Amino acid sequence: MDKFILADTTAIELLAGAGLSSMTTVCKDWAEAATLMPKLTPENLSSVQVQTGEGLTVGNYTDLVLHPGSWEVKEDGIHITISLREKTDIEKRLENVEAGQQTQDGAIADMGEVVGKLAEGGTV
Repeated sequence: MDKFILADTTAIELLAGAGLSSMTTVCKDWAEAATLMPKLTPENLSSVQVQTGEGLTVGNYTDLVLHPGSWEVKEDGIHITISLREKTDIEKRLENVEAGQQTQDGAIADMGEVVGKLAEGGTV
């Protein structure tokens, strides 16, 4: 059985995969599904691997985005279809801009504290 391995090393067993946009796993019950699905975080989707049942890596992916999937209850368990896609260049650029803005906001706040202390007659 193929495996989808998340950044935190969580391995999700897959039925015959059709690609990132349609990967199906089977959970024995809702409790198992409830422990699996929260692991599909942006952090865990930042670097993933797909391996064959023999352990051969057939895909390495970075910066994936989770899309709405689907589920179906069958006799052998709950079939959950996970749908992923790679982030677009625009999404990656926006994340970089936001990260840079946070750094800049922190520097401005630090500078404001220094100016405030100097204005009160203090020293730095």
